Parts: sequence; structure tokens; C-alpha cells
Amino acid sequence: MKSKLYISILATGLLTLGCSKDYLETKPTEFISSGQIIDASDLNPDILEASLRGIYATMYQTGSGGTDLDHDDFGQKGYDIYGDMLSSDMALTGTTYGWYSDLSDMTSTVDYTNINNYKVWRFYYRIILSANLVIDGIGGNDASLETVAEQQTMGQAKAARAYAYFYLANYFSEGYEPSTPILPIHLDTEAPNQPLSTAEEVYNVIITDLIDAVELLEGFSRSAKHEINQDVARGLLAYAYAATGKDQEAAVVANKVITNGKFTLMDKAEVTGGFNDVNTNGWMWGVDITLDNNLDLVSWWGQIDLFTYSYSWAGDPKVIDVDLYAAIDSTDIRKFQFQGYFEALPENRDKTEDGTFIDVPVDINELYPTGKFYAPEREDGGQRSVITDYVYMRVAEMYLLHAETAAKSGDEPGARASLKTLLKERLDSDLETAYVDLLSGQALLDEIYLQTRIEFWGEGKSYLAMKRNKATITRGANHLSSAGASIPYNDDRLSFKIPQSEIQNNPNIN
Repeated sequence: MKSKLYISILATGLLTLGCSKDYLETKPTEFISSGQIIDASDLNPDILEASLRGIYATMYQTGSGGTDLDHDDFGQKGYDIYGDMLSSDMALTGTTYGWYSDLSDMTSTVDYTNINNYKVWRFYYRIILSANLVIDGIGGNDASLETVAEQQTMGQAKAARAYAYFYLANYFSEGYEPSTPILPIHLDTEAPNQPLSTAEEVYNVIITDLIDAVELLEGFSRSAKHEINQDVARGLLAYAYAATGKDQEAAVVANKVITNGKFTLMDKAEVTGGFNDVNTNGWMWGVDITLDNNLDLVSWWGQIDLFTYSYSWAGDPKVIDVDLYAAIDSTDIRKFQFQGYFEALPENRDKTEDGTFIDVPVDINELYPTGKFYAPEREDGGQRSVITDYVYMRVAEMYLLHAETAAKSGDEPGARASLKTLLKERLDSDLETAYVDLLSGQALLDEIYLQTRIEFWGEGKSYLAMKRNKATITRGANHLSSAGASIPYNDDRLSFKIPQSEIQNNPNIN
């Protein structure tokens, strides 16, 4: 009975951890401590599994950014929207309710008192604190792990901590500059408030954690896709290497995920199939959303999908940037992700007499992703209780990340091969991929970057690619603000500011 009580307390504590404003307090008295975790895990090893479930639940839980009422506060997918809007690939074309309006016009990111900065900071440090509780409960960062279960738990916790630091490092810096102080590092629950560490120091932690995780998760067979396994840890490691310019290392790691044969690229039917099923083989990491999760309007689907009772349906549309849409070839199946669900169906695609597809004209303010993201019933505003799933990582990311980093490290044949493999699943025929063979140098990198933006629209990856490639973005005509403006990746408006609460509570940050 005592061990069951500990599990209940821990699971509840980790799901609601750190609701106070002092969200980097390392010993929150109202929640279970690392010492209690150690005691509890001695009584019942399942306590560590329960603590991991709390971390994974935080990733899709509403209010996990520290607010009770904000309808854009629902975990990782909420910040995927933030990233897509800041990269300008996602355009907000209406403000009936106003969610994301100060993010879309890039005013909230330059005001450290704005709640948007707090939510991003709060969410990822919450993951870090939860991961540190697990790591401390097993014995600390350098613990001698006696069982396979301990190794796998440690591997997941270190990967989760690295994932959170990786996103913080991207969102709270203007690009990777090794000597620039960006974040405080917390590697346990006992250390007091920390000063800002440099980007190089933060990424050293990220990469070390992920290298450890890859080793510790060898042979781990997860029970569901919301858990981090070795492939996901490798995917995160490839991203971390790429962000720091270690392109050869990134290419090697990404290729390991590609060649292990566990995942296949989503085909033409799947990429216009709704992106609503975690069992899709091309999804490496995601979560099966059920009625038990109690998600509704306050969710990713509640912000994006016209076929969910959503803000997009009710007056705050989120659509693809019109110039990015125009850059998609008319024979590319992804064009039909944004031309309405009817036109997106392959059997309804019109052709000319010579067999080429007709480009369907659409209003630039109505380029909804109704052919990419939709509840299966396809009833306008129909899905009230969300049961459509969340995707965090796809194997397609590894193909395009391999292409990018292989090209940057001098392996242009390998880069072209990965790019063509993906495009064969997107274009009408293999012959249409032949143009890739003529690309080299910057032209090849530009094409890989473009295809990355097209492939992952709405999935939060464009922001990461913008930072890696030091790109300048130009807003299309369907943006409500700064339409036509060209904005470099390191513009002050494209990264978040350390929030007022942290500055007030951490005496080491001026």
C-alpha cells in the first residue's frame, strides 16, 4: 500500500510540477523530492516509470507553460506553432480572437514582460526539472546503473533533458554563437540558481546527454510511440550536431536512423491522409491522443484544423505563406495539402491533355492545411473532443537533415540521394527528380532548405532549419504584418527573451 501511495503522489506531482512563479526552484516543497524518489524507488521500481510518464504527459498537457487560461498553452505542439509563425512559413490571416497576434507581428518576442516568453521558458525548464528528479532518483548523472530497467529509464530521462535544452537553445538565442551566454544549466535538483552558460556549454550538455541516451537505450523496446527510444535519441542528436555545425557527425547519425529499416517515408496517400494516426510508420515519435487526455479547443488541433472545433475554423486562420505555397510544384502531392480536402484526394486531381496536373486557384488568405491536417470525419468544426494524434518527429526529417548536413560536409552525392529518395514519394514520377542531379553548392543547399520548409509545414521544424541555415526569410502577401519584409535569422524579433520572472528570481542574471 505504501509503494502505491508513493506512485500516486509522484505521478500527480510530476504532472503539475512547478505551478508557482518560482519555476526554477530546485526544491519545491509542495512536490516530491529527489530523496523521496530514491526512497520510493527502493520500495517499488515502478516509481521511476511513473515519473517518466509524467514527463511525457507534460509534453501535451494544457497549462504546462504555467498559465491557466491561455489557449495557446498546450505543450510541445503549441511551440511548434510559435516556431512556424516566427519563421513566417505560417501566416495568421485573421484575429477574431487574437491568439498568436502579438507573436505573428513579432512584438511579444522583444518584450521580456510578455507572457509568451514566460510560457516557452517555463515549459522546457519544467521538463528539465522533471528529468533531473528522475536522474537524481536513480543516483545522479554518473550513477552506476545495475539493471537494464535503470539504464533505460536513465536513457529516457537524459534524452528528455537534452530535448528541452535543445529547444531552449534555439528559441532563446539568435543563432549558434559558441561564446554567447544564453541559458542557465541545471543538471540536478540540488544546485542553487545558476548564471547563464554559453551556447557551447549548453550544447555540450545536450550532446553528452544524447550520446549517453543512445548507448543506454540500446535494445529498449518501448510500449508506445510517446516514449523516447534509441532512434528518437539519435534523431535529437543529429539535430544537435547540425545546430552546432558538426555536419559530418550529424549526417552519420541521421543515416543510422534511415538505414535501420524501422521506419518508412510517408507515401503520397499518407501525406494527404490527415496526419492524425500515431501508428503511421513514418512517425518516429508521437502520442496517441484519447478521450482520457481531455483535449478540446485548447490543443494543437483546436488551433489549426478546420475540421475540429477550432480557432482556425472560427476566425483565426493559420495558413501557409503564399510565396512558399507558390514554390511547390504543381505535380507535387504536397501542393494539395493546401488546396482543400476535396482537391487533395488523388482521384479528384484534374489533369490537362498532356497529363500534367492543373494548379487549382485558391484565395491567398484561405490556404488552409485541409489536405494535410484534418479530423477523419471532415466536418467543419466537427471534432469537439480531440482524439486525433500528435506527431513530434518523422523519419522524413532524417532524410532531409542527412541531405543538408551531407551537402555541408562535402558529400554532395549522398545529399542528392537522400533528397531524391524523399521527392520520389512526393512528385508524380521518378523522372521529375532528375533536376536534383544538376544541383551543387549553394543551389543544392537552397533546394534542401526549401524542401524542408515544404515537407514540415505546421510541424515546427522550419524554425530550426532557419537557424541552422542562417536564412533570411521574406514574408508573403498574406501576412497581416510586415508583408514583403525580409528578415534575417538573427533579427532580435525572431527569438524569445529571458522572461521577467526568471530575471527577478535569479540573482545571477542581470
